[in-house]
Amino acid sequence: MFERRSLRWPITVAVVMIVLLIALAVGWVLLNVAGAYNNVERATLYWILLSAGSTIFVCILLGIVFYLRLSIQQIQLSRRQSNFIDSVTHELKSPIASLKLYLQTLNRRQVTDAQRLEFYRSMLADVDRLDQLINHLLEAARLERPNSAPEAETIALGGVIQHAIQAACQRYNVPTECVTSHIEMLETVGSPPDMNMLIGNIIDNAVKYSSSPPKVEVHLDRIPNRDWWRLKVIDNGPGIPRAYRRKVFGRFYRVGSELERSKPGTGLGLFIVHTIVRRLGGKIQIQDSPSGPGTQIVVQVPLRQTEKIIDANSHAETQVQNPTPIPPPNDVTQ
Repeated sequence: MFERRSLRWPITVAVVMIVLLIALAVGWVLLNVAGAYNNVERATLYWILLSAGSTIFVCILLGIVFYLRLSIQQIQLSRRQSNFIDSVTHELKSPIASLKLYLQTLNRRQVTDAQRLEFYRSMLADVDRLDQLINHLLEAARLERPNSAPEAETIALGGVIQHAIQAACQRYNVPTECVTSHIEMLETVGSPPDMNMLIGNIIDNAVKYSSSPPKVEVHLDRIPNRDWWRLKVIDNGPGIPRAYRRKVFGRFYRVGSELERSKPGTGLGLFIVHTIVRRLGGKIQIQDSPSGPGTQIVVQVPLRQTEKIIDANSHAETQVQNPTPIPPPNDVTQ
């Protein structure tokens, strides 16, 4: 497991080095200026030394600042990786332990048909949880490779949203009536797996982090006077503090400690969403819910309504004709 290192020592050492360097630079400047005025014959040499020394001091200062920034980034990445390992360990151990218990019970005891059906349902849910985790990890790895986007197709956004709502409600055992949707029938050009991941993760997060009883609103419309579609997903959960609204898009980032939270996740869901939105040339924002406690996530993406698209892998132009039906999303959220 990655060591959870403190930021105190790197920052303290860097600040001390910067202060000492500034003091040394000021002394160097004063000495050379005094030498230039006191020794007119060698004034040119003092001014040359002053210029060269000042340049060196500035370069060293920039190097220290760059090193401090790099160290902080590495320590923060180490923390996120530690959280990620904790979460993945839990995500793997829990369903495997559950599957083992059900299988041992079926092997050693006689159970009724109703109990057997319930065991099968629970085991399928555990297998689905493992499958989601693996797909999530593979998707995060794929998005970091260049030219990894699948071939684009015409996509009916309303169908993707409905599938995402059904999948999320089934996953968390809540009635679909908890999610209200206001959907304008729009089509766009893009990658079906990416669109499933983008929309599915946002809706899944909203259902998962909603309060009891959950209440989620999904709005899809076209931005006036622009060829962009806009998705708003609003939940009634505890919300995301403003200080963390940019950080949650980082890889492996989750607010708090993995060992103290009750919601499963890997810290990759919003990272995947942000990466896909950026690839599509869109924007994503996290805001307060307009109707009280909760979170509103707003995604804006160009419609890309064009007759010809270019395959990102082969760079070959293809003709888009009939919309392709989108399968139910198979994703894991943060």
